[in-house]
Parts: sequence; structure tokens; C-alpha cells
Amino acid sequence: MPFGNPIGFEFRRTVTSGIISAKNRTIKLEEEEKASYMTNLIQTDATINPGNSGGPLIYPNGEVIGINTVKITTAEGIGFAIPINIIKPIIESLKQRGEFEEATIGIYAYDREVIPYLSNRLANRFEQGIYVAQITKNGPADHTELKEADIITSIDGKQLDTMNDLREYIYTKKPNDEVSLEIVRGKITRTIILVLGKK
Repeated sequence: MPFGNPIGFEFRRTVTSGIISAKNRTIKLEEEEKASYMTNLIQTDATINPGNSGGPLIYPNGEVIGINTVKITTAEGIGFAIPINIIKPIIESLKQRGEFEEATIGIYAYDREVIPYLSNRLANRFEQGIYVAQITKNGPADHTELKEADIITSIDGKQLDTMNDLREYIYTKKPNDEVSLEIVRGKITRTIILVLGKK
């Protein structure tokens, strides 16, 4: 059930019900002629509109399982929420320190599941990790040994298969923390140390 203020204050405290249609969904977003993907989302047919997007997706017992994020505007009853486990480190930071500073590596990467949509050639050699599609100019990863088309298989020993795996870990860190990335480049495996920046 999503909870929030759809459309505006006039309809505040609205609760809508629905079912979880699927998990681990990947959707494609297109903005300013650029395509990006959101992955590992919870799909629900509960109503999501501006105002309760960003609100909690909850079980009837009050347990929060996700944060409502986006809906498909060309269809009825197809909305998506970010799993709560991705958000928990942010909540803990707010509880403990009263603030949350989002750290970043400074990359744009794709999940393994998305790779077949981009390139069959890549899919054939992609068994684990996330694919670095772009390195942000002047970001933390810029001017390091990390390169576009590298595959990051782990961070500080934590195995990565999705961008949510990476986000969940990075959300536990702070800007200026140091992390160790294991990467695969062709047939070469190496370790890259970098310092996180502030997003």
C-alpha cells in the first residue's frame, strides 16, 4: 500500500492498496535524449501519483518494504518502488548523525541483467559484476586506473552484481573514505584504490 499526498495537499494522507506484481524489475528511463536504467525495483499495481511518489510502500501491518519512485505513464497500474534495504543506511545515518552525506565513486554503470539489451558481445563475457559505462569528469574515479568498459566485481570484498549492491554499500560510507575495487579488464584482474567524493 502506498501512502502520501497525491496531487497535492488537498488529498493529503491518502492510502491506496494493491499487490506486489514482481520483484527485481529493470526499467529504462529516457531524459534529454539519454537512456538510463533503474534496476532491482519492486513492481506494484497500487496507484502512484506525484505526491505519494517518494512515500512508503507498506504491508498492512505497517512494515515498510520500499519507497515509491516511478510509474509507467503509458499504462495503468504499473508502478515501482526502491527496496527498503537500499534506503536503510540513509535512515541509520540520519538517526545517528542527524544528516546524510551521499558518497559517490563517480561512475555510471549497468547491471549484468541489462547488458544483453546493450550488447550481445558483452553479455557473452559478463558473468559477474557491474559494467562501467561512463566515468564522471572530475569525479572520484576520474584520473584513477578505473576505465570505461571495466567490470567491477567487488568493493572492499563485497561481491557486486547490481548497481543496488554498490549503492547499498556506498550509502554506509562517507565522502573521503577509501575503498578497494576489484575489476576485470579483458583477461586482466586488478585492484584499484580510490577515495570517495561527495555527490
